[in-house]
Amino acid sequence: ANMNKKFNVPRGTSDILPREVVTWQYVEKEARQLLHNYGYNEIRTPIFEESDLFARSVGQTSDIVQKQMLKLSSQGAADPSSLQKDPLSLRPEGTASIVRAYIQNNFDRLERLSKFFYIGPMFRGERPQKGRLRQFHQIGAEAIGPESCSPYLDAEIIALSVAILKAVGLSDFNLKLNSLGDKADKNNFSEYLKNELKPNFDNLCFNCQQRYYQNVFRVLDCKNRDCQAIVDGLDIHDAHLSDKSKEYFKEVRGALDTLKVSYEISPKLVRGLDYYTHTVFEISAPSLGSQDALGAGGRYSNLVSQLGGPDVDAVGFALGIERILLAMPKGDVEAGKLNVFIIALDEKSFLKAFALLHQLRDADVSGDMSYRISSMKSQMRLANKKGAGHVIILGEAEMQKGEVTIKNMESGDQAVESINNIKTIKNIILNQ
Repeated sequence: ANMNKKFNVPRGTSDILPREVVTWQYVEKEARQLLHNYGYNEIRTPIFEESDLFARSVGQTSDIVQKQMLKLSSQGAADPSSLQKDPLSLRPEGTASIVRAYIQNNFDRLERLSKFFYIGPMFRGERPQKGRLRQFHQIGAEAIGPESCSPYLDAEIIALSVAILKAVGLSDFNLKLNSLGDKADKNNFSEYLKNELKPNFDNLCFNCQQRYYQNVFRVLDCKNRDCQAIVDGLDIHDAHLSDKSKEYFKEVRGALDTLKVSYEISPKLVRGLDYYTHTVFEISAPSLGSQDALGAGGRYSNLVSQLGGPDVDAVGFALGIERILLAMPKGDVEAGKLNVFIIALDEKSFLKAFALLHQLRDADVSGDMSYRISSMKSQMRLANKKGAGHVIILGEAEMQKGEVTIKNMESGDQAVESINNIKTIKNIILNQ
């Protein structure tokens, strides 16, 4: 074994370094505040589940299940047979796990409408490219329950995802909207597409020829040029929708108009997951290039019962955090600056400085110090590097008088205070 080998982060993943984490926290904080304002509660599910859960929810024929699932191997497990019985996979998306948790915990008996949100990593084993990672992060929300079938809830979910993007400074994005209708409408749509595509079947790419039989909607998503040309030639409108579905979609649009959320109707928008019914939407940022989706979502009326749960409706969305960060205006989010940096000038004052630092931290003042004694100049340089608002200086003179010198790094003003007056020192540092 090469003991000198240097390790790199696995392909398609990245370290989020402290200077970047600040921006992540900012996005998460803005999102949490809005999700809370809209009445959604956080839920945290495991990052892996039984593979079967994803196959049944996302769909056997979806690209995710066919090509992108990251399965956990049973190597080294205490009881390898247990893993073979129920193979596990890292979650490729969030909805399936939340629906599983909803069913398992009998939420339908607890409340008429459950509103959840999640923030966390998702995993897909695909070829990494810009904006497409093996481990990526999502902010998502789901509204599930016997009383979740309302066009106003569809509109709320869409408005909420738009509000989160606006809250972090994005303005240049497009919201596309479509309706797939209910199960019967989707079947009509599927038949219509098969009839329309049949004459051109031989010109479809190999994948789309398979999709034609397995899940014809996926042909509309194909990135192959020839397939796109064929799809562009189709006359797709809302003919497949029942009057009831048309009325539902009209109410969703009316509610969005009332909230002044602008959108465009996109009849070819289908989304890659099998579980969608009625409203589907996608938000994209043209600045991102080919992987331009910031987020997407829609209504999924049959998923809960399909996974063995009660017959309840649901609607949700997911936003990609990495994509949001790529599209965000490039201003720096301020890193959390330290309130104070304590400088001990000699061995004698070090212990006193160390104790004072901890008293201030306990009083909610953020602070730090150098853990070895060096010149005043080099410690001041360190205080500057850490962006400290104030420095406290403790040397021989101060020790004798039982005082500290507090210097405001911005104005240069200095104050002298008794070392025991923690409250006054705190107020000076926090400019209170």
